[in-house]
Amino acid sequence: MHPLNVDFDKLSNLAAVYAFNLLGAVLVGVIGWWAARLIERAVRRLLTSSAHMDPTVGSFLSSFAYYTALVLTFVVILQIIGIQATSLVAVLGAASLAIGLALQGTLSNVAAGVMLLIFRPFRIGDSIEVAGKNGTVKNLNLFMTELATGDNVQVLIPNGQVWGQAMTNFSAYPTSRASANFVIPFGKDAAKVVTELRSHLQQDTRVLDSPPPSVTTSNLTDKGVEISMLAWAKAKDVAAVRADFVQRALAVVQA
Repeated sequence: MHPLNVDFDKLSNLAAVYAFNLLGAVLVGVIGWWAARLIERAVRRLLTSSAHMDPTVGSFLSSFAYYTALVLTFVVILQIIGIQATSLVAVLGAASLAIGLALQGTLSNVAAGVMLLIFRPFRIGDSIEVAGKNGTVKNLNLFMTELATGDNVQVLIPNGQVWGQAMTNFSAYPTSRASANFVIPFGKDAAKVVTELRSHLQQDTRVLDSPPPSVTTSNLTDKGVEISMLAWAKAKDVAAVRADFVQRALAVVQA
């Protein structure tokens, strides 16, 4: 047999082997990705089914399970295409410094995510303000914190920015204070307005009795008498209490 024919046959066999391995790697990749999503949903469903499990923990751990499954899939793919695990470990060990520098931002987000999970400055469903963004917490995974703004727009913030900056959690405490200031024009009976608005707050079932609500005259301006309102309510009711009070105050002043 001619040497060229032998080489061609060897190349053909080698190409067939690599093509088969590549096809197997693609198949494993697809199955691995599908299995990772399935594992993520299963872990999330298992953890959130318990009444004692914090949804924030369930969200984070399900994300961790998903990425762990992807990493294992990647290792299997490397084995299929001919890269042994021992060789891979040796290469990664030699390049650990470069990889660490290249991925320091990503790794810091993972570390910040772990810190957020341990100390839990917020939970799923809390209304927070962080990194200049305001919204309701929807998800916490290995890399990102997901918020939904008041107009239901998704905001993704890297965990490193969430952990490394001052944060305001509007849902941390069960009660909060509603306040409002407005001016009663000269010519209106300020005492009567104060009495009517105080009565309105006392009749509002969302307003807490302790500490008691107050409506007082706080200042005298060029345009009239300034009125201040302070009332405590459940955190979820504060905005509605303030809005109803302002509406009632306008009706009383314009009457």
